[in-house]
Amino acid sequence: MKSKNSRKFVRLSLSYLVIGIMFAIIIYPVLWIIGSSFNPGDSLSSSKMIPDNATLNHYKELFDLENSDYLLWYFNSIKISLMTMILTVISVSFTAYAFSRYRFVGRKNGLMTFLILQMIPNFAALIAIYVLATRTGLIDTHLGLVLLYVGGQIPMNTWLMKGYLDSIPRDLDESAKMDGAGHLRIFFQIVMPLAKPIIAVVALFSFVAPFGDFILAKILISSSDKYTLAVGLYSMVGKQFGAEFTKFAAGSVLIAVPIAILFLFLQKYFVSGLTAGGTKG
Repeated sequence: MKSKNSRKFVRLSLSYLVIGIMFAIIIYPVLWIIGSSFNPGDSLSSSKMIPDNATLNHYKELFDLENSDYLLWYFNSIKISLMTMILTVISVSFTAYAFSRYRFVGRKNGLMTFLILQMIPNFAALIAIYVLATRTGLIDTHLGLVLLYVGGQIPMNTWLMKGYLDSIPRDLDESAKMDGAGHLRIFFQIVMPLAKPIIAVVALFSFVAPFGDFILAKILISSSDKYTLAVGLYSMVGKQFGAEFTKFAAGSVLIAVPIAILFLFLQKYFVSGLTAGGTKG
């Protein structure tokens, strides 16, 4: 009995040790960049975790409408991310439902194509994307970015949502059909309410990805008033003279705010509804 308790104690200690190491690896860069944002200087080389003369000047400068376009970049990023999230959730919901509930010619090939497409990152086709955007008049437009982000999100999220919809009993569909429900009514009133957890996951993923993307936004957007946060902050530190790295740190810290708010808003679906599809059948 004593030996069993000893082994249990060792396993528990090792588990806490691993968790502690992973937590330190994750939290240290976050705390360091937050501390750097309060550093009164412009260089990160002298930054400390807790600055000696902490100041909010960098945050004030970011919100100075006369000398900074940060709020405009912020608005652009939120607009693009929200549009991407809404269109992705709508398109992925219909696509995943079709692959999950119907049997049609080309279904297996379509799923295999999605599987292959999700392995290819968008930046692997930057030249083709740029040429296509130029020919369609979508270069230097937010609509072009949104369409690219939505197209890139569909393959992976379709597989993700299809797997969840497969776990929802088909008996619910059959019962609804016997009661006279059509396909759209089954989709909106039966399946989608049970799929709230996976919808929340897809919504979060499709919002976060555009919000932090740099490569596609840098290639497609050239006007400073249309910059996203990533491109705008890069331009701030990429100047030949006067690189403002601590202001960049302050801008980076604020990027986490809408992501955190969205996660907290959707958290109840992650926690309370994960087994809804299997328990209500």
